[in-house]
Amino acid sequence: MITTIEISKKLAEAIRQSGFTQKEIADKIGVRQQQISSYLNGKTLPALDTLSRLCTVLDLDSNEILCVERSKEY
Repeated sequence: MITTIEISKKLAEAIRQSGFTQKEIADKIGVRQQQISSYLNGKTLPALDTLSRLCTVLDLDSNEILCVERSKEY
């Protein structure tokens, strides 16, 4: 079972590796820089629409951030 701590850690790592500043990311997705800081510190998680925008800006797969493994069986 995935925890919010694991999601927060993956998101924080992706943000750190992006090369963007917190302010740049915040401007691109339409939130305040404090929100990005809050995600990095594990205080909060982004809403789903914000997570979607983050994944787009950071060129990430949301399944990876959410620790979802895709089943090959349908």
